[in-house]
Amino acid sequence: MTGTAPVAAPVPDPERPLRLTVIGAGAVGGVLTALADRAGHEVSVTARGEQLTALQARGLHLSGSWGDHLAHPRASANLTEAPDLAVLTVKAQDARSALAANAHHLDGVPLVVLQNGLGGAEAAAAQLPTTPVIGALALFAASFVAPGEVAVTTPATTYLGPVAGTAPEVFDDVLATLGTFLDVQSTPNFAGAQWTKLIVNQVNALPAITGLSVQQTIADPLLRRILTASMREAVTIARASGVHFEPVYGLDDPVLTAFAAASPTTAEALPQSIATRMGPVPNPGSTLQSLLRHHLTEIDHLNGAIVTTAHTLGLNAPLNATLTALVHQAEHTGAFLTPAQIASAVGLSA
Repeated sequence: MTGTAPVAAPVPDPERPLRLTVIGAGAVGGVLTALADRAGHEVSVTARGEQLTALQARGLHLSGSWGDHLAHPRASANLTEAPDLAVLTVKAQDARSALAANAHHLDGVPLVVLQNGLGGAEAAAAQLPTTPVIGALALFAASFVAPGEVAVTTPATTYLGPVAGTAPEVFDDVLATLGTFLDVQSTPNFAGAQWTKLIVNQVNALPAITGLSVQQTIADPLLRRILTASMREAVTIARASGVHFEPVYGLDDPVLTAFAAASPTTAEALPQSIATRMGPVPNPGSTLQSLLRHHLTEIDHLNGAIVTTAHTLGLNAPLNATLTALVHQAEHTGAFLTPAQIASAVGLSA
């Protein structure tokens, strides 16, 4: 399920390149901006702080697995006009305010909500009832290197699914447009795909708590044991809520069913396979990247979403609850913990 974006591709109307805007120029948003620019689209992007200053002064440099490109998108704090297509890539906790700030220019404009966690696309559709919304999940790994610099560390597919009420022809047009610069695939069970991605996103919490890369975290025997246990807890909660896992990133319903039923030691092969698919380039994970940039993380929409779902079912997810709390602790203190300290906090012996 990996692939590479085309270096260049025709745009739908050569007389007027499609006007695409990316709301949020972090790691993923920056990659999309650079790829769309390279494909010949007319790209604008919203950003803030040092990132906005860098984009306006020097442009946006993409490097890594999908090649090098220097893009010069129009960058501003908020949209200044209505685009033909918008992609929301801000963190889940910032989505509502970002949409409110740009709502005037999004009326009737197809909006792709590309976020981790659950329910982001549905929330956007409720907030902007006149806007056709499409959900998206990015499986490629990207890093925010510095203001004006983003890199792709692991190439992979981006999955799209329509939100109820979005016309099929709009979805097809958006899929075709994104396909001019990105490896995209539609999925009939977007909720199931979100849950599968949520299992993959379990790799984010421990790097944020330790300061280690995802690969280093999984290579550590104690941290791998904790990660495996948190993933199995997440699968259990998903099963209790009636989820059928959609194939994403090499995981699917049969694989995760076997994972949940395996012995704890045997189950550790699954996070190890995720690390292998990521390749040798250290992947800090999106949550650690937020911490290093002194931003609040989206942990409440990752491990925290498991806890919330469990509570709605009258169940508990104690390991995910503890990991969520430890990430919040790192947000407030800026201090990382050792594997032994984490094991103590979650009640596992070192």
